Amino acid sequence: MMIWIWLGGIVLFGVVEAATAGLVSIWFVAGAVAALIAAILNVSIGVQFAIFLAVSAVALAATRPLVRKLKAGKPVPTNLDRVIGLTGKVTETVDNENATGAVYVDGKTWTARSADGTVLLEGSLVTIAKMEGVKLFVEKNKILEGIK
Repeated sequence: MMIWIWLGGIVLFGVVEAATAGLVSIWFVAGAVAALIAAILNVSIGVQFAIFLAVSAVALAATRPLVRKLKAGKPVPTNLDRVIGLTGKVTETVDNENATGAVYVDGKTWTARSADGTVLLEGSLVTIAKMEGVKLFVEKNKILEGIK
């Protein structure tokens, strides 16, 4: 009878694992498999449960650091990574007091504000200092402005 219970446990824990996005019951599958082997060898029910708990705990302890590392993954580059430090051109005068400003950079027009509060006139070249949400904070590009 316990063989069927452990087989049912393996299936149940496997289905729960397959139905969830994270690893939540794979350790219990390993424990149920070990308990099933114990049941096939006619080990007592108490020992089967102890084996189930012990193997599940060991599987959890052994794989948890690996799972944490896999879930962390690699950082995905975003627009933030691409535009910081780039040079853009002011397409609408950047004036923090009047909440106006737009900058064309990296093939897109962005809402912009001055990082230091200075008014930046249309046509000025700027360097992207930081980004908050979808708004760029820019500084006058003194090097390229002198060449222009």
